[in-house]
Amino acid sequence: MVSTVLIRNERLTKQASKMKSREWSNKMKNCKVIFLAATSALALSFLLVGCDRTVSTSESTSTSSDGTIKSTEKTVTQSSDGTVTKTEESKKTSPPERP
Repeated sequence: MVSTVLIRNERLTKQASKMKSREWSNKMKNCKVIFLAATSALALSFLLVGCDRTVSTSESTSTSSDGTIKSTEKTVTQSSDGTVTKTEESKKTSPPERP
C-alpha cells in the first residue's frame, strides 16, 4: 500500500513538472511571436513612410563693397507622396564695426 502511494506521488510530480515545462515553453513561444510581430510592424512603418528626396540645391554668395556677405540657399525636395516643396534660406552677415 505504501509503495503504490509513493509510485502515484512520483507519477504526479513527473506529470506536474512536465506541465510546468510545457507552460514555460508556450510562454517563451508567445514572447517570441509578440516580439517578431512588433519588430515587423516597426520595420513596415519605416518602409511605408519613406524619406524626402532632394531634387535640386543651389547656393549663392555675394559680397558688397562695405564687406557685408549675403548668402542664399535654395532647395527643392519631393516627399514620398509626390508633394514638391521649395525652400529658400537667406543669411546676411555684416563685418564687425571698427572702433
